[in-house]
Amino acid sequence: MTGLLRWIMPGDIEDSASEMNQAAHNKIISFIWSIADDCLRDVYVRGKYRDVILPMVVLRRLDTLLEPTKDAVLDEVKFQREDMKSTELDDAPLMAASGYVFYNTSKWTLKRLHSTATNNDKILLANVEEYLRGFSDNVKEIINRFKLFEQIQHMANKDVLHVVLEKFVSPFINLTPNDLEDPDGNMMPGLSNLGMGYVFEELIRKFNEENNEEAGEHFTPREVIHLMTHLIFDPISGQLPPVMTIYDPACGSGGMLTEAQNYIKEPEGPIAAAGDIYLYGREINDETYAICKSDMMIKGNNPENIKPESTLAKDEFAGQRFDFMLSNPPYGKSWKSDAKHIRVDNDVIDPRFQVELTDYWGKVETVDATPRSSDGQLLFLMEMVGKMKPIANSVIGSRIASVHNGSSLFTGDAGSGESNIRRHIIENDMLDAIIQLPNNLFYNTGITTYIWLVTNAKSEARRGKVQLIDANLMFRKLRKNLGDKNCEFSPEHIEQITAAYLAFQPIERELDANSNPTGIAVQIFDNTDFGYYKVTIERPDRRRAQFSAERLELLRFDKALREPMEHLWAEHGDQVYEPGFLKSHAKAIQSWCEGQEIALNAKQRSKLIDTGMWKRLRDLLETGHELMQAVGTEETADFNAFRDRVTKVMKARKIKLSATEKNAILNAVSWYAEDAEKVIEKSFNLTPTELEDLAARLGCPVEDLDDFGLYAQPDGSWLTYETSSDLRDSESVPLKDSIHRYFRAEVKPHVNEAWINLDSVKIGYEISFNKYFYRHKPLRSLEDVTQDILALEERADGLIADILGVKVATKLEPAE
Repeated sequence: MTGLLRWIMPGDIEDSASEMNQAAHNKIISFIWSIADDCLRDVYVRGKYRDVILPMVVLRRLDTLLEPTKDAVLDEVKFQREDMKSTELDDAPLMAASGYVFYNTSKWTLKRLHSTATNNDKILLANVEEYLRGFSDNVKEIINRFKLFEQIQHMANKDVLHVVLEKFVSPFINLTPNDLEDPDGNMMPGLSNLGMGYVFEELIRKFNEENNEEAGEHFTPREVIHLMTHLIFDPISGQLPPVMTIYDPACGSGGMLTEAQNYIKEPEGPIAAAGDIYLYGREINDETYAICKSDMMIKGNNPENIKPESTLAKDEFAGQRFDFMLSNPPYGKSWKSDAKHIRVDNDVIDPRFQVELTDYWGKVETVDATPRSSDGQLLFLMEMVGKMKPIANSVIGSRIASVHNGSSLFTGDAGSGESNIRRHIIENDMLDAIIQLPNNLFYNTGITTYIWLVTNAKSEARRGKVQLIDANLMFRKLRKNLGDKNCEFSPEHIEQITAAYLAFQPIERELDANSNPTGIAVQIFDNTDFGYYKVTIERPDRRRAQFSAERLELLRFDKALREPMEHLWAEHGDQVYEPGFLKSHAKAIQSWCEGQEIALNAKQRSKLIDTGMWKRLRDLLETGHELMQAVGTEETADFNAFRDRVTKVMKARKIKLSATEKNAILNAVSWYAEDAEKVIEKSFNLTPTELEDLAARLGCPVEDLDDFGLYAQPDGSWLTYETSSDLRDSESVPLKDSIHRYFRAEVKPHVNEAWINLDSVKIGYEISFNKYFYRHKPLRSLEDVTQDILALEERADGLIADILGVKVATKLEPAE
């Protein structure tokens, strides 16, 4: 048996082990649920059972480990207090006495509390509280996170504390990580960290099912974690450093961390490394944080490396770099509550979420690397990317495996935060591979998910390349659904996916006997295959113009506040220009806006009752009427001549307007028309040198400058046209293509007067699995479709006859 197969246990061995562990887990879950039903039914509402059950499970796990060394710890306490006369206990000897990185200095264990309990719950409560206060500080933090003192007091007040203790000290249930025998001699498998995760997941689901709540984002199925560990460690199995650090920024109950550690340390596994391993994690949920930290203690890992609170709000591990990072961050979850720590107004203030990128012209700029506020999963990926070890400090650099949904692949246009993140990772040659997983593989979502593999130390063969693996069809069905999860990877699937990844060769998907796709598919791309130029295509503005009182009347109102201003003018007329009038009606104005469902921010509300603003708009309207009297009301199709005439009138009459005010009047009395003349933006001259430099910058011959919006005139001058925002369009041009070539082939033949706006070009990246792995399925033949239709007609005729109780004629039998 190979190391890989030995680790994932194929066939009958794996199935029997899995069934045994599943039976043990089911027994624990049933046992815990019976506690809830037997003891807590009348004390807590169903959705609150978890507040008691989860901390008691953790507490019992810790308690069982400390039972064998209780006397040794008490002897050490006595020595320090009586012999050494110490006022404060020294942690190190107490930990040495307990055999773990935690201890309890009280005389109690849960069994002793139960065995010495009387019918007086007040005495029992005092003893339990003394027991809880006897724990080391690291366990006290867990107790406080669970609010266990409050729960103990509540159970004592309801007279159920004793029976709950009785349940948890039962010798017929094993909550320890070690295998034990029950009093009848039956083997009870130990409950590992991953097993605890399964139990926790199922309990959360059970506790929340009445409240229609989801189980949460914290837990990843065992086989997915196993696949991730193979993908992370197998390619460098012979290069592992003697000291390794592993980090998960959304660690949940710690399953990924401990399974990665187990995989490395497995004596008969494919790696079997002997180095020291240090686990680091961050978790925002108090319950899962407490479970994770307690299991770090149980396994002898440093619990101080697991940090609470939000990963996004604060860089808890600033300055630290990690060898390996595995995570399943929450997706489709808002990060608005953390936004104030990441950005102020539109400026990103956290350097973790800024990247340096080069624009189309080669200028390096620092840009936003934050996704839309409704989905923060890519922020966790950036957190990990920022904590990679430079290859100057580590031959293997760092390796990341992160689970995401499809939005991370393509959401966000060029220049957006999502696209900038993808671009940063791909252009720095860090994206190694992406594996598409089957649907319904996770417990609380049925959507398609993907594993991203990221590294800053690719092998020579992989440099400049990205491997896409479609494993969507590789699964086996579960006998019974677990939430949304209805399938899983078999060990053979994990082996095949890992082998395909390591081989780094294209694989065509196979077809079964019915021509349905099956198995795995692999494609390999250049980094640039995922990039594109997003370029704006402009068209000239063509305008007709005509002064009229009706068109000018719109100048009385601010465009953004037109509806409420029209209402106020209709209601109050010239009173709106009287000092203080609008402010005295502010509440009534606000009430009217709310009634019309018009949402105004503070700035807009202030502007709406600003008499000065109303007067300035009135003055602009009066200026428009003055210009109309001078220019006349004749309609013209030449806006250029119309604009020149308005300018001459303004100069002659010494009318002073800002450019914004002048444009407001011109826009009010003009409109787009296809039969009108093009609107000239400006006319200018270019020297031969300037002309050559401009053509070189745009990358085209001088005679093609019209493709970029510069038009040569018979007199040797050049001009540009105003653009029509309504006709503006955009094109996505592959990075491997030329924008100018694409424009001449795909755009200009259809819209001859269009031009390229190169100043608008943004570079984007997206990855479309559907496009790369789509397989055309031929349509059914017309004969097959016809036969199906005829068969359906016959069935329908038979049904109608049965319903009506009549006999329907067939081709062979005439109707009666």
